[in-house]
Amino acid sequence: MTLSRRNLIQAGCAALAAPAFLGRAWAAERRFAPQVEGWRSFEISTTITLPEASGVSRIWLPVPDVNSDYQRSGESSWTGNATVARIATDSSHGTRMLYAEFAADVAAPTLTLKSLVQTRNRAVDWTQTRVASEDAAVLQANLAPTSLLPVDGVVRDTARAAIGGATTDVDKVRAIYQWVVDNAFREPTTRGCGTGDIKTMLESKNLGGKCADLNAVFVGLCRAVGVPARDVYGLRLAPSAFGYKELGGNSASLKGAQHCRAEVFLQQYGWVAMDPADVLKVMRQETPEWIKDKTHPVAAPVASALFGGWEGNWVGWNNSHDLTLPNYSRPGKLPFLMYPQGENAAGRFDELAPDSFRYTIAARETTV
Repeated sequence: MTLSRRNLIQAGCAALAAPAFLGRAWAAERRFAPQVEGWRSFEISTTITLPEASGVSRIWLPVPDVNSDYQRSGESSWTGNATVARIATDSSHGTRMLYAEFAADVAAPTLTLKSLVQTRNRAVDWTQTRVASEDAAVLQANLAPTSLLPVDGVVRDTARAAIGGATTDVDKVRAIYQWVVDNAFREPTTRGCGTGDIKTMLESKNLGGKCADLNAVFVGLCRAVGVPARDVYGLRLAPSAFGYKELGGNSASLKGAQHCRAEVFLQQYGWVAMDPADVLKVMRQETPEWIKDKTHPVAAPVASALFGGWEGNWVGWNNSHDLTLPNYSRPGKLPFLMYPQGENAAGRFDELAPDSFRYTIAARETTV
């Protein structure tokens, strides 16, 4: 068949237009709606192969230490040539971790930690209220300031402005969640998950960061207006079931998959899941263009679902701030324990550089 000049021009224009059309496919309506379903089982493996020994080497590895209606933390076991290896706790909170020590004459320190955990989705039903109970000491601890989460000064002033005339805890939390999504932003160049120094962020009015910054702002603002709240430090384990590439992890290689979430305690619902940081991550990184409007069809389902829920493709290590690592040779406390920690005679290892620290993390979903 012979093509006319007009047909050739039309065919050429269609070919040029196709990539632009395909490139906009991400703008279509998306779905993100985790529902409380059955449990998923995972085995998490962390392997440490330290650089050339320099005196005594010590490492501290987070293990699943959350037991709740969304997570069952199982046993942890380890192999390797550590001189000492045991489950230890920090003296301030009782947070569990694996502590291992390698004598100076161990030429190639190595250790593999395997931890079992079961997880499931969370989704609060806002139409069903109840009288929730929690230990008074736990609630008080989750209203208190920490080294990086003060609840006075600029934090309290910002929180009061954010909630406006809200009087109920639910309305206060909703207003703060929206304030964080509207005013903060994901900053991809931030190292690791950020530091969570919310006073500096609010004073500088630079509200860019990653999850340990953004969810910390949310937690601090909630505490400042009397709503118990806490960060939960953890790790993404598997891809999202809803196709959001930024809301899951590559199970075979979880370096850089650390992610902290947040919870608030509401008297009518108990501990409720929150994650404004992941809303901001989707808005900044899920599509080729930075989404600036939370009602965008890609962002809107996530913004809705993460106010009261999250997907169970993630493990929570712990929810502790200002930890004291057992046998740590240097002064000061650790703001949070989400990454492997280590040191030897030459100094601290950089937990945000797994290739020089030489650690790998992987997860395997099991049927048990």
